[in-house]
Amino acid sequence: MLCELDHGERQGLAPKCVISRIPMGELSQTGAGFNVGGDRRPASHAFSAMWKAGPEGRRRLPSCLHQGLELDVETSATRRFVGRVAYWLVLVAALAVPAMAKQHPVPLDPKTDSAKCAECHEDKTKGKSVHSAIAMGCTSCHEIRTSKDVTRIKLITTTPVKLCLQCHSDKDAAQIKGHVHSPAVRDCVKCHDPHVSDNKNQLLKPTSGAGKNDNLCLQCHDKGLNTPAKGSRHAALDMGCETCHVTHKVGDPTKREFADHLTKDAPALCLDCHDPKDAGLNKAHQGQPFAKADCLTCHDPHQSQAPKLMAKFVHMPFGEKQCDSCHQPAKDGKVVLTQASAKEVCVTCHSDKAEQIAKAKVQHPGAQGDCTDCHNPHAGSTPGFVQPNPVSACLNCHAEQAELHKKQHLHQPAFEQGCATCHEPHGGDNQHLLRTANVNALCLECHSPEARQQTLEAEHRLTIFNGKVSLPEDYFTKNRTPRLPLRYGFGHPTANHPVADVLDPTDITKVKTPLNCLTCHQPHASAKFGLLVKDQENNMAFCDSCHKNRMALK
Repeated sequence: MLCELDHGERQGLAPKCVISRIPMGELSQTGAGFNVGGDRRPASHAFSAMWKAGPEGRRRLPSCLHQGLELDVETSATRRFVGRVAYWLVLVAALAVPAMAKQHPVPLDPKTDSAKCAECHEDKTKGKSVHSAIAMGCTSCHEIRTSKDVTRIKLITTTPVKLCLQCHSDKDAAQIKGHVHSPAVRDCVKCHDPHVSDNKNQLLKPTSGAGKNDNLCLQCHDKGLNTPAKGSRHAALDMGCETCHVTHKVGDPTKREFADHLTKDAPALCLDCHDPKDAGLNKAHQGQPFAKADCLTCHDPHQSQAPKLMAKFVHMPFGEKQCDSCHQPAKDGKVVLTQASAKEVCVTCHSDKAEQIAKAKVQHPGAQGDCTDCHNPHAGSTPGFVQPNPVSACLNCHAEQAELHKKQHLHQPAFEQGCATCHEPHGGDNQHLLRTANVNALCLECHSPEARQQTLEAEHRLTIFNGKVSLPEDYFTKNRTPRLPLRYGFGHPTANHPVADVLDPTDITKVKTPLNCLTCHQPHASAKFGLLVKDQENNMAFCDSCHKNRMALK
């Protein structure tokens, strides 16, 4: 195909495109390509030229993608666009090439039966745990392909996981509502041998053992491997991970039993081994009743930096064993506090929080009750000892947000770190209890390239919002938090696109177009990638909702 574009667009003239065809099969021989300011570019870059050619060119685009192109393109805008398109076209072309099947060492008849396979592969049919599919025959999973004197063996599906789901459809992560163990989403053979194994369920290794070489789970997880010298390690780890966990168990992700794939939730799980009537345990808990308490609010179930598997964050009176500062001796098996209510006990030390709750311009109804409605008084896995966790603590009241949790794409701060990342839980001065008055300032606390966090090295944490919010030290790297290249209120999603209010050029005291992050994005969740408003797709149709005549944009 020969395509010449005369970009008269600088003079306001419509570009022209003259097309002639070259068969795709001849493209590699002709070396078809196009010229951009004297540089020869691959033919695949022609996409940009057709797009620039206007509606007529775009109507030709689908057929043009199957042809070679020779272009002369002069505009710098096209040059930039060309580079981006080339990357995606090369990627698509690479994915379009079928995966090569493994070559069989000897020729086979396409109709070879399983008995013939077993003559050489008998080891795939015998063992302590044999996959039930073996009885169905090798060709229930494998396909024999022959071409001349070459035989190749391949799966009957494009990927192993698709093959597994033909029988194990109940394990299809796309159809499951809940937290799915990550290897089960796309790679069954990361844990299972598809033929035989010495372990149940054809697992590659046992789920017990103290090291990576022995324990399948420790191939990914490091629980119990690096216990600090002055720390503690749960003896149950030596009994095997399946003592407490069921790998494929799923359900309501807001419930710990399903989020962590537990056989049952605490304290029932803990009481399978630990007798609450044991004299030693009662002494350790200073005679306070604990049989119905949630063990995991005070103890880490795997390992800890402190003795007795104590949780990472501990309330000072509890950590210093000053139980009598809040408790009287138990009476009739029940807890007795030193004050009439839990809140009265808390405010003896935390009077500043009581004042904030009472004087807040925007009050949080949830903060009007007892502190222990949201906080555990002893310890927790996060700062503030929020119970059962920083997300579920809020969802117990905010049912509308709990519904958003069912969507496919969740904003990490909202549904992993907790609502208090962005909201003041005890009351504040801003609408919706936001930590800043300006929405953009809130978002840019994490997404600005100029955002600066304070590091708490001893605690392996970092803080934002002037120390008010604490995050794990690897939060930004682990979650690959996008940093937007903004300058003077412009730069997202394209270089010259504004992200804040657009002022009226004739009167800069007036706002011509109100704009902030929430104009385009949802703050909590979306059914589509990008968290765009109204669950819209991240494509040009979304842009058209504001830019009705985007082809006129310069």
